Amino acid sequence: MPLIVRDHTWTQNMSTVYISVPLKAVKTANVHIICTDDYLKVSFPPFLFEVFLFAPINEEKSEARIGNGAAVFTLQKRRDEMWEQLFTNIDKEKQKQIREQAVLKVQEKAVEKSKVKATRIQQEKKYALETMMKLESEERERIQKRKDEECAKATAELDFWRETQRTTAEGNENQIKEQRTGTHDNKAVPQKIKHASTSPADTALQKSDNTMTGQVRSKQKTKDLPAPRSAGCIQISFTPRVFPTALRESRVPEEEEWLKKQAEARRAVDTDLAELDNLTEHERNPDWLKDKGDKLFMTGNYLAAVNAYNLAIKLNRKMPALFSNRAACHLKLRNLHKAIEDSSQALELLTPAVSANASARLKAHVRRGTAFCQLQLYVEGLQDYQKALEMDPHNAALRADTEQIRELIQGSTPLSKDEN
Repeated sequence: MPLIVRDHTWTQNMSTVYISVPLKAVKTANVHIICTDDYLKVSFPPFLFEVFLFAPINEEKSEARIGNGAAVFTLQKRRDEMWEQLFTNIDKEKQKQIREQAVLKVQEKAVEKSKVKATRIQQEKKYALETMMKLESEERERIQKRKDEECAKATAELDFWRETQRTTAEGNENQIKEQRTGTHDNKAVPQKIKHASTSPADTALQKSDNTMTGQVRSKQKTKDLPAPRSAGCIQISFTPRVFPTALRESRVPEEEEWLKKQAEARRAVDTDLAELDNLTEHERNPDWLKDKGDKLFMTGNYLAAVNAYNLAIKLNRKMPALFSNRAACHLKLRNLHKAIEDSSQALELLTPAVSANASARLKAHVRRGTAFCQLQLYVEGLQDYQKALEMDPHNAALRADTEQIRELIQGSTPLSKDEN
């Protein structure tokens, strides 16, 4: 039962009623107030102050202030008059009815307030979206304008270059024509003089000299030509490579480290476990246990698959595929924290990052990201999905899931897909 507060004080004038309720050293955060036109309730457990007002008040214009160890109420009267007393005497049934009406009214106000708040938030989001779209549109227009200006500038430069080339070509043609015209004019006069001053014998001797000179020049040109190249065959050998990438595109130290870790993982088998006493020789092989777990996973027997992976991990803790596949089982069993731990362990073993383990790293990132999202840790999940998308940018399903998580973080759509 609450303790009724009776040591309150009140004063009034023609239009206002002032009520002061001591809070008994209770924190202000624990004070709850319900006020209607004819009812006032102040609850601060374990204390309670309740009054059924003598006359109606204007709830909208009334105020309440909490501080300095007291709750002070300023209640505006609906009619300007003096009250005989603060509260009115009514029966319990009427009191119960007024309490219920007050609670319903407060609930209606809370619902209306939440709707107004939701409407305001929606309008703010809409305004923010419209502003963003407007900014993006202006940015696109600015970029398009810049492109058009650059295109017009390039076109003008190209036209100017073509005009310059055409002018230069015309000048060269005119110069060649002038040279040819001058050459014909110079040759025409000596020929007439020669024909006039030379005899037939001199002409025959001159032709003979020209023939001899041409033969000598042709022989010199023949001697100046280089000898043809001799044919041959060049042998080309390629450096043997374990990875499919070219040597110039690879990271040799990281790849060698990865191969060394894989070799150590195949050798690191613990055969001193008590669980191995009842197993056959091939059942003690981590690879056989991994294949067994994969088959159990495919049939939907996730608990048995986890047991197979557990024993394989006890035999060899350096095989990342065991942790990654066990993470997939934990996802199916809703053991989300264990799925995150196993995916993280797999990623730690899948170092350094090379092309040979890209597919395994992608699966580990997706599984850990899915577990984060199912735990509603969407920011961490988005980081894993983005890393996976960097490794496989052409994966349409992975890109769609990444966009869905990003929209969920922004609060636009609910997540409805169970990732795996």
